Amino acid sequence: MTAENTLETLLNHRSIRKYQDKPVPDTLLERILQAGTRASNTGNMQVYSVVVTRDPAMKEKLSPLHFNQPMVKEAPVVLTIAADVQRFHRWCALNQAEKSYDNFLWFVCGCIDSMLFAQNIAVAAEAEGLGLCFLGTTLYMAEEIAQVLEMPQGVIPITTITLGFPAETPPLTDRLPLKAVVHYETYRKESDEDIRELFHEKDHSELTKKLLEENQLPNLAQVFTRKRYTLKDNLAISSKLHAFLEKNGFLQKG
Repeated sequence: MTAENTLETLLNHRSIRKYQDKPVPDTLLERILQAGTRASNTGNMQVYSVVVTRDPAMKEKLSPLHFNQPMVKEAPVVLTIAADVQRFHRWCALNQAEKSYDNFLWFVCGCIDSMLFAQNIAVAAEAEGLGLCFLGTTLYMAEEIAQVLEMPQGVIPITTITLGFPAETPPLTDRLPLKAVVHYETYRKESDEDIRELFHEKDHSELTKKLLEENQLPNLAQVFTRKRYTLKDNLAISSKLHAFLEKNGFLQKG
């Protein structure tokens, strides 16, 4: 693949939720996963793992944990990507090295490594003509997903990717303008008017107009805070995830 093709793939990323009834060949899937392992990672320790789900019965078990989103059962492949320190700890134990990575720092490192691995998979898959969708529900139900996939202590599900040949070509979703996220040399201070300008296109898009009508709310920000990601839900999910991390030993304070 040329640099130009890679850039084109990235600029045309879209979430695919409908898939053809067509399997992903083993050789292609293995090549895509191999590309995932070439991602940068902390200390070249690769503190991540992926569980590949193709069996319809296993998808049936995972589906309710992703709020029954149809693509979990319909996609040929479901990839559950996890932060994983247990493999490295076992290697350390076999070599009489101290167990040092069951703490919050290494949960964060595992999250970073997992997402770098996942993003490489995504780019490789799209370059090969596949479509995919990241599922944000994984962290909401991390403990339950870990139980279904028989993940041991030290392994925390971080994200899930549904994967297959696309059966749709949805429009590109909007993004904030580049100046919203790019700061040079130091973090730029912005006025209230600057913030309004940065969100202007998103606030006035056709999709936003539809959402405001559906939710009977005055603006998009309130759709997020009152409907999509409410404080009540955020705190409940945070508490649940915190308890799971504590059970897994990731919150040791010395």
